[in-house]
Amino acid sequence: MAEKQRTIRKAVSLKGTGLHTGAEVTLTMKPAPGNTGFCFKRVDIEGQPVIKALADNVVFTERGTVLEENDARVSTIEHCLAALRGMGVDNCVIEVDGPEAPILDGSARFFVDAIKKAGIEEQDEERQYFIVKEKMIVEDTETGSSIIAIPEDGQSFQALISFDNSLILANQFANIESMDEFEEEISKCRTFVFLHELEPLLKHNLIKGGDLDNAIIIIDKEVDQQELDRLAKLFNKPSVEVKPIGILNNLDLHFPNEPARHKLLDVIGDLTLAGMPIKGRIIAKKPGHKINAAFAKAVRKEIKRRQLKQDAPFYDPDAEPVYDINAIKGFLPHRPPFLLVDKIIDLQDKTIVGVKNVTMNEPFFVGHFPDEPVMPGVLQVEAMAQIGGILVLSQVDDPKLYSTYFLKIDNIKFRKKVIPGDTLVFKLELVTEIRRGIANMKGTAFVGNTIVAEGEFMAQIAKNKQ
Repeated sequence: MAEKQRTIRKAVSLKGTGLHTGAEVTLTMKPAPGNTGFCFKRVDIEGQPVIKALADNVVFTERGTVLEENDARVSTIEHCLAALRGMGVDNCVIEVDGPEAPILDGSARFFVDAIKKAGIEEQDEERQYFIVKEKMIVEDTETGSSIIAIPEDGQSFQALISFDNSLILANQFANIESMDEFEEEISKCRTFVFLHELEPLLKHNLIKGGDLDNAIIIIDKEVDQQELDRLAKLFNKPSVEVKPIGILNNLDLHFPNEPARHKLLDVIGDLTLAGMPIKGRIIAKKPGHKINAAFAKAVRKEIKRRQLKQDAPFYDPDAEPVYDINAIKGFLPHRPPFLLVDKIIDLQDKTIVGVKNVTMNEPFFVGHFPDEPVMPGVLQVEAMAQIGGILVLSQVDDPKLYSTYFLKIDNIKFRKKVIPGDTLVFKLELVTEIRRGIANMKGTAFVGNTIVAEGEFMAQIAKNKQ
């Protein structure tokens, strides 16, 4: 049974400080119609511009993921998106009254709590997955980061991190085998930062909203008491000290491998920018927002490629056809040399597949590019129309009493030459129910696995006069 898309039941808001701007931000998640996906709305800007949460809109990945569209930006969006994906939400409009999402405690926990408070409801539209069909890999040779996706029936994620200059992060691994584990195993894991990174971030006017409550601070250098006192003053704390495992005493770890789990959280959030949930196993080595966004862009590119390249219908020339040439003559008034269908190999309620073997003996080759024979595109369209006519007539009780007349042909595209020796396989499908004798169809012509022509057809069923 097909899975249905889901959205939240009612609007829910969170308030907090932006990590980098230090500004107070209100973020409101609202229900959205099916097939909306995720998008951010800057309600503090005139016109309230919308920024789609897609990898195409990523403009910056330093210390967080930044999206830009319609002359508006929004940053630090990965934790909110991870919560939505992890809780099985497909469609949501996220309103923010500032340039970034609130950092809260540096995890996705409060976003998850808000989603649970709002409730989740199923929608009519089917959920669409990006299914990993073959191994995919994106690498960054400069950093040693990589993300690999391999085929697997389910959604599983692995993250491996390693830092030579840290006791706690020398080698950490985290994984989940299903999104059902996200809330308990991943959502509460907080972001981390190295002590040596703090001062440069502050000098560059970043982490203005950072404090000792929303990040794990990893000690990666010798720290004397004077330095600890200065750090305490910086974050308005009476005192701080270093734990034996090499982190500040500002908080207790939820898990020994909480940093790795947070990196996995970031991967889930950033890969949401692919535009649909990914079905397969994701293996992330030394992940960061840059490699995450690059992988999401690679998935987006593959989605678009698949949309352009349909899977060709399977054709076994030795298999018994649904209709041979004699049966086809019972449906169509056409006769050679204008009967351009050799057989029908599949017929369902809304789809039909037909075959035309193109030989050198075709009469049109006599005058159409005789020195370099090419099948006329208009005849490919005519062949599609004839097969579409059979599909339409198969819907009536006595097809011999009716004919189909085409009212409109749109969006015809010819992608590759058809020459003698090619076997054309045509797939026609009804895109709407037949109403008042009018049928709308989409047609695609293949040679092997390559699309050679496609178009849209509108036909009318008419009763024969005789």
